[in-house]
Amino acid sequence: MAPLDTPLAELSWRERGYEIIFEADTPAGKWFDIGLLAAILLSVLVVMLESVEGFRTRYGGALVAAEWFFTLLFTVEYVLRLICAPRPGRYAVSFFGIIDLLAILPTYFMVLLPGAQRLTVIRALRLLRAFRIFKLAHMLSEATALREAIWATRSKITVFLAFVVIVVVIFGSAMHLIEGPENGFTSIPQSMYWAIVTMTTVGYGDIAPQTPLGKALAATIMILGYSVIIIPTGIVTAELTGGVREPLSTHVCSGCMAEGHDTDARHCKHCGKLLRGLR
Repeated sequence: MAPLDTPLAELSWRERGYEIIFEADTPAGKWFDIGLLAAILLSVLVVMLESVEGFRTRYGGALVAAEWFFTLLFTVEYVLRLICAPRPGRYAVSFFGIIDLLAILPTYFMVLLPGAQRLTVIRALRLLRAFRIFKLAHMLSEATALREAIWATRSKITVFLAFVVIVVVIFGSAMHLIEGPENGFTSIPQSMYWAIVTMTTVGYGDIAPQTPLGKALAATIMILGYSVIIIPTGIVTAELTGGVREPLSTHVCSGCMAEGHDTDARHCKHCGKLLRGLR
């Protein structure tokens, strides 16, 4: 890669493509990403309209043509990202690299599996790039803090989930024994489904206890659900309040394709490579 202070006009075509496609701090890069976001929004809208019978009947051909247009457009963009990335393999297995690939595959699968193109709504995840484009990097730091808090509390949350599963199994089995198939509790898995729906306070009403003992058991699991549903929130909140997070920049490392660096960083905190875009 060229030195950091090299003018954009003097870069090679691959380096210039990297600056435009991967960096959001240059005018060309920002306009490229804004156009990309507009294309993503339009492509998701096309998929949504195609699922409406009235639009599909009246404009089916046009919607399919538009879907193929956006798919080919995103395919070209994905290939350009692979070509311009200094380490294409790192980009391909990164979060955005995987999302970019998944965003174009469903349309091609449509040839073998009709209706598969509706899975392209996963393109909506690509809108996360808006945080980089519109200088919302401080939100990236908050997202990083949330991810780190969840990871740090994984052991406690695992214990909590194990407790919930045990309670569901016990209450489901008991309800199957008390109510029986005649009241809709045809099996222990079916009764466990009822226990999950009841404990989470969703209450679809498709299965309901009829006996006094069954209703008493239902009341118990409802109260228990209100008691335990706040535990994960408290665990993660306690971890979040444990430290102050520094804001992050929008720079992408050309070495390992990592994002989320400190605003005053000149080197990648993951691989040590100089960060581009610091002109």
